[in-house]
Amino acid sequence: MKSPASPCNGVCRIHPARGLCAGCWRSGDEIAAWPTMSDGAKRALLATLKKRRKG
Repeated sequence: MKSPASPCNGVCRIHPARGLCAGCWRSGDEIAAWPTMSDGAKRALLATLKKRRKG
């Protein structure tokens, strides 16, 4: 199984009130951790991001 692709879409602006990227909905810590996360952790985060976007 292929490693999940980064959810980054190039917007890269942290919303001051939310503390989340306006493009991918990740926190700064989640963005920094992505390269070293296991594939399972990446998939779990992608599921979390989907829920965040729905609000």
